[in-house]
Amino acid sequence: MGKPFANDGVFREDLAVGFLEASALAYRLNDGRELFGDVSFKVSAGDVVALVGDNGAGKTTLLRILGGELTPLSGSFNVQGGLAVMPQFIGSVRDGRTVRDLLLDVAPPALRAAAKELDDVELALMETDDEPTQMRYADALTAWGEAGGYQIEVLWDTVTVAALGVPYDRARFRDVGTLSGGEQKRLVLETLLRGHEQVLVLDEPDNYLDVPGKRWLEERLAECDKAILLVSHDRELLAAAATHIVSLEGKTCWVHSGGFTTWHDARVSRADRMAELRRRWDEKHQQLKELVVNLQQAAAVSHALASRYSAAQTRLRKFEEEGAPPLPPKPQKVAPRLRGGRTAIRAITCENLELTGLMKPFSTEIFFGDRVCVLGSNGSGKSHFLRLLAGEPVNHTGVHRLGSRVLPGLFAQTHQHPEWVGRTLLDILGSGEGQRAGRDRGAATSVLSRYGLAASAEQRFESLSGGQQARFQVLLLELSGATLLLLDEPTDNLDLISAEALQDALAEFTGTVVAVTHDRWFARSFDRFLAFEPDGKVSEVDEPIWSLRRVARAR
Repeated sequence: MGKPFANDGVFREDLAVGFLEASALAYRLNDGRELFGDVSFKVSAGDVVALVGDNGAGKTTLLRILGGELTPLSGSFNVQGGLAVMPQFIGSVRDGRTVRDLLLDVAPPALRAAAKELDDVELALMETDDEPTQMRYADALTAWGEAGGYQIEVLWDTVTVAALGVPYDRARFRDVGTLSGGEQKRLVLETLLRGHEQVLVLDEPDNYLDVPGKRWLEERLAECDKAILLVSHDRELLAAAATHIVSLEGKTCWVHSGGFTTWHDARVSRADRMAELRRRWDEKHQQLKELVVNLQQAAAVSHALASRYSAAQTRLRKFEEEGAPPLPPKPQKVAPRLRGGRTAIRAITCENLELTGLMKPFSTEIFFGDRVCVLGSNGSGKSHFLRLLAGEPVNHTGVHRLGSRVLPGLFAQTHQHPEWVGRTLLDILGSGEGQRAGRDRGAATSVLSRYGLAASAEQRFESLSGGQQARFQVLLLELSGATLLLLDEPTDNLDLISAEALQDALAEFTGTVVAVTHDRWFARSFDRFLAFEPDGKVSEVDEPIWSLRRVARAR
């Protein structure tokens, strides 16, 4: 694979084996609240360490600290072998960046700097083709080569062929926004897994991937000899690939050296031990306090007991100064109340419906109370289908109708809500929108509490973690009174507890549910399955199909 890069992008021969070590890391939020403290763990070469914890526990913040974006309150970390980071929202890039821009975003800093200088001088040459500018251009080309630019272009050619099916020269100036979320993820993952950096930090790498993509990722993680730290909520992926689990909970972390299949039992046992240690401490504390009180009363009668009373006070003080063992972390409670309502028997009717350039005409009826799971590889038109049913403009021919009293509510996979940017959760809930009435502060705080979001009430929507944004979207669906839930990958960012709570709420929902998902566990809870096939056909199948190939389309 070539020579390894150091963190500054300079080639180093002595960085062939990577590791990451965090020591006593702590972080405090802008409002002064401690997010976590004393977080310590190590990721060695060949390890795939999964960072798990409730939404909002600080997983993404911790990854941003390790990636150099944020400064910890205290503690330190050490990386050897070069570090590469994949942010959480790769897959939802819609800001005009090109494929080359995206690949540079996950390249070493020296390469990014060399690329910027090369771009700047090429623009300058277009306006001033004089000798100084030509000399600057020659220097920029030399710096690009010394930083490893020509070698990485060979790598990029390999990864664009693997992820997009076209060479780098054809893909480099393509708008990333024209790629599906899964194609964006696959492009970056191919780059990092094949690249020179020996330490990878991956924030939810499986999001936006279809099931063949997730299986590909599981295999690549299992065979990779790099040190990998990742966040994922896909239990099947964690069971297949994770060698260690770092649990971020109770504002600290603990490490399980086994895989995910034994982590739950280890977590329960740890909580039991913590509860027992605290019970014993409380009992001892009470005994010491009673001893002090009794000796105080006795010393008031007999001065001979004064020394014993003083010794008991000292013993109690030292016991309290050592501090109580921590209590087991409180489990996160999420309680959606998706009520819905009665609608016409035929909730959705499609007649010769075709999404232009995505699928062939098809007809189907979806009835009140149906739970329909939409399956298919990335780029097959699944998300466009949900957006069309939600009333958004999508190029199509044919007919689609909603029955009477069918009120659609869309959960957006990308969490793209420009209308909420810069606004706090209390502000969004207070102002109301569409069918959703505004709520005063007390009522808004009450519903936020049911979704574990009360502590984030004053936060802006865009500052929430991906899982918190997902829970907030589900909350707004509840308040909207929707009778047709259109869910586009709703479990992608949800932690296990939240995902289970959502599934339970959907089981009690009075209405119709149509969901796009690549979550194999979540899909098993549905009773009808629509398959969007690679050749554009849409058919109903009896059970989930995860072997559908990538859509073959001109690129």
